[in-house]
Amino acid sequence: MTTAILTAIGAAAAIAALTGSPVAPDAPTLVDLQIVEIYVFLLAAFTGFQIITKVPPLLHTPLMAATNAISAISLVASIVIAGAERPLYINFMGAVAVAAATVNVVGGFVITDRMLRMFKRTEAPK
Repeated sequence: MTTAILTAIGAAAAIAALTGSPVAPDAPTLVDLQIVEIYVFLLAAFTGFQIITKVPPLLHTPLMAATNAISAISLVASIVIAGAERPLYINFMGAVAVAAATVNVVGGFVITDRMLRMFKRTEAPK
């Protein structure tokens, strides 16, 4: 519940900063947008950690198998951020995101393969 509230507050703050609400009457500058991007990155990391720690170990493997495509999408997005013409610290965070997403995708496929091997029939000795 707390995570959902924090996510809603963060999304509202990001939208307010990007749309130029009465809180920020001037158009958002590059620094404002970078602060929002850092905030969204940290909020996503916190939310993901909270969600994963709440999943029982029995359900973790099937859920990971179902989210390999989402992990691949996040890998592509992190490659785009790492290669964009932005300040060095944003490119560094993008490189860290590329490494984390790559580990997530590869780990997901390894665990899925391991899970599927568990369900293969073994031939009975004759």
